[in-house]
Amino acid sequence: MDRRDLSRATWRKSSYSNGGGECVEVADLSNGTRALRDSKNPDGGVLVFDSRAWMTLVAKVKSGQL
Repeated sequence: MDRRDLSRATWRKSSYSNGGGECVEVADLSNGTRALRDSKNPDGGVLVFDSRAWMTLVAKVKSGQL
C-alpha cells in the first residue's frame, strides 16, 4: 500500500461547491499526481491518482458517466 505523507498538501475545493456540504477537496502532488478527499472528513481516506487516471476520472465526471 502506498502511504504518502500528505501533511503538507495544499487542499482546495471546487469553485462549483459554493460552500455547500457535499464537497471533495483536491491536492496537486508531485509528477501530476492528485489526491482526493471528502471535505467533511479530512482525516479520513484519501484517493491518489496518477495523471492518466486523474484525467480519465475528470473526463467521466464531466461527461456524466460518474
